[in-house]
Amino acid sequence: MAVLSVNVNKIATLRNSRGGDVPNLVQVAKDIEEFGAQGITIHPRPDERHIRYQDAYDLKEIVTTELNIEGNPIPKFKQLVLDVVPHQVTLVPDAIDNITSNAGWDTITHQSFLKDVIAEFKEAGIRTSIFIDTGNPDLIEAAATTGADRVELYTEKYAVEYQKGNTRVITEYAQAAQLAKKLGMQVNAGHDLSLKNINFFAKNIPELSEVSIGHALIAEALYYGLQNVITMYQYKLQDVL
Repeated sequence: MAVLSVNVNKIATLRNSRGGDVPNLVQVAKDIEEFGAQGITIHPRPDERHIRYQDAYDLKEIVTTELNIEGNPIPKFKQLVLDVVPHQVTLVPDAIDNITSNAGWDTITHQSFLKDVIAEFKEAGIRTSIFIDTGNPDLIEAAATTGADRVELYTEKYAVEYQKGNTRVITEYAQAAQLAKKLGMQVNAGHDLSLKNINFFAKNIPELSEVSIGHALIAEALYYGLQNVITMYQYKLQDVL
């Protein structure tokens, strides 16, 4: 089944809102692993409005499952990744002032740049993934030429359409996943996945290796509790046959 990596950006946002260390990000990450998640994801941004760069170093010391660092490979981010050497780096083309990620890479236009970045990370022994839209198969094919180990399917469109009752949208994602697998890449997914839509997605994407979920999971934990929510996600990811 696909593994669950929990994005802890929202925990950092809550901590930063009071200027102290409550909740403690390191302790929450330890608890999330103990509760059954198979990974921790962070997405530091240049202004450090939630995850601070120091958090990456701190988490590297304690994460026993998988540490995934997401971000736009500007020089500061690249140096952080090469210093920390996480298990996985997910390249996301977000602008500095983005509230959240809102597009995948144009892997055709930026192919040469991505090749260079990925080669540097892979030389350091870091698994690489490219955040990508699913509507254009040419982008998936171009992603494969960069040397990326995986693609992460950008699932906002899926979440929006699924909420409207349009389950046919899954076809676009299934075809993208099949193509990525055929081209030798593994398939991750993330953005706006939730308890409401994750099971249908996983059932229809058998190629799925990993999901990264943060905002919805933390919001759902306000009602169900963090440990319960992680268990609920695990059940929905397992119940796909």
